[in-house]
Amino acid sequence: MDMETGKIAAENGSDNNPADNEIISKNFIEQIIEKDIKEGRCTTVVTRFPPEPNGYLHIGHAKSILLNNGLAREYGGRFNLRFDDTNPTKEKTEFVESIIADVKWIGGEFEDRLFFASDYFDQMYEGALKLIKKGKAYVCDLSPDEIREYRGTLTEPGKESPYRNRSIEENLKLFVEMKEGKYEDGSKVLRAKIDMASPNINMRDPIIYRIARMTHHNTGDKWCIYPMYDFAHPIEDAIEGITHSICTLEFEDHRPLYDWVVTELEYENPPKQIEFAKMYLTNVITGKRYIKKLVEEGIVDGWDDPRLVSISALRRRGFTPESIKMFMELCGVSKSQSSVDYSMLEYCIREDLKLKRPRAMAVLDPVKLVITNYPEDITEFMEVPNNQENEEMGNRVVPFSRELYIDREDFKAEPPKKYFRLFPGNEVRLMNAYFVTCTDYIADENGVVTEIHATYDPKTRSGSGFNERKVKGTIHWVDARTSVKAEVRLYENIVDEEKGVYNEDGSLNLNPNSITVLKDCRIEHSVEDAKAYDSFQFLRHGYFCVDSKDSAKDHLVFNRIVSLKSSYKPD
Repeated sequence: MDMETGKIAAENGSDNNPADNEIISKNFIEQIIEKDIKEGRCTTVVTRFPPEPNGYLHIGHAKSILLNNGLAREYGGRFNLRFDDTNPTKEKTEFVESIIADVKWIGGEFEDRLFFASDYFDQMYEGALKLIKKGKAYVCDLSPDEIREYRGTLTEPGKESPYRNRSIEENLKLFVEMKEGKYEDGSKVLRAKIDMASPNINMRDPIIYRIARMTHHNTGDKWCIYPMYDFAHPIEDAIEGITHSICTLEFEDHRPLYDWVVTELEYENPPKQIEFAKMYLTNVITGKRYIKKLVEEGIVDGWDDPRLVSISALRRRGFTPESIKMFMELCGVSKSQSSVDYSMLEYCIREDLKLKRPRAMAVLDPVKLVITNYPEDITEFMEVPNNQENEEMGNRVVPFSRELYIDREDFKAEPPKKYFRLFPGNEVRLMNAYFVTCTDYIADENGVVTEIHATYDPKTRSGSGFNERKVKGTIHWVDARTSVKAEVRLYENIVDEEKGVYNEDGSLNLNPNSITVLKDCRIEHSVEDAKAYDSFQFLRHGYFCVDSKDSAKDHLVFNRIVSLKSSYKPD
């Protein structure tokens, strides 16, 4: 990822090449890194993305991946993918595998630099012993409720634990016995010995180890004590030689503890923590607890349901890594919290696809159109451009015969005013084909139109140079005999955009129309060999992607990525 936030050509009136006068604006993280390099604090930049494997990654994680990977690439350094797997109660191999796939797809270049915090459990244990020996950690027997009570408040200092002044020898003995499994879960913890009167609550003798008899996805049953995140994370960074530990703003108050750990454990060239603002996307659900509830209740069909904004869901829906990268670059990097409208993300995928993807005619609500004066045994092949905005994509041929399908909304038996599509007596152009005039229609006992009849003018074939008369309406169509039957899924936000994400009681404000499934769509034959993740622009309807989970060769399923219209206006 190019972390430049903008480029400004210098206007100094010189005769030099303008490129020589280009001023590159750096974000605040780049400025810190360049200062560190200039002052000799580091020579190689090493960053990391450190997810906990307790769920699927979402759009906010994409920002962190691209930011950390981009900084490493920009400064010729290294990027690590490291799992912070210190809490086996919520971690699964399923999540590890999905995260690896997502990071690769989004563009994280970790190659052989895949690490696990659990690989460092021995070093963390040795680090805890070192703190005890320095008189900087102690075993505490207070219950969780008592620890919270003793901690104090934002306005009142905490109270020292009655176990705070145990001897180094007793603490070493108790901690070893904790490791050996001699005590019940929750009966004892190891706490850092810092300052119970600190204005920063995180520094009031935080817990750094707890007893938890749980099978770990990576280490099995080797350990019955596990390090807390705030203790483990700085050690992981230091072991891997991370130079700049880039994290989100909620860790800003934890930075003094981060620095305390690496200082007390006496690491040379300790990492520097830098915080940036999270990206908040309007009207979406990113909370793992809420998504898990949606999955378990069957409201969505998994963590990759296209209505979600997990990275796997965005991929399944048809978003591209390039579109997400463009989105992150538009959002920029700052220390100020802000919200971004979902329409900006939609703008980015339109911009990415419009010159890349082929067009196709698709009829989502088909009704048959019979051209009564067209020969029954003839099929013509109309040459049409694959992408009107990109001539380099060439042309394709589309079959045309006596029986076609058109969209039901393109015919009205009794048209309203200023309706220029097909109705009895009216003439329209069939896109890339002929002019046709409606002569009749057939409806069932409920008044639903089942078949439309029309005649065509053979002189009006597209490209023939015919210009004797003009028509106001052009409609698309597909050949009835060769068109492909498909299922099409149309999406809206999963939450009600007007009412917000959450109800007053904290429950999700779900949109009942978040998905519409159309079972009997007809699409031109050019899509018949489409495979998972292939995408097209269906003329007039938007961009669509072949579903990676439910689509099959004999039952194509398309997800609408985004409509053609945008409410977002770039600056």
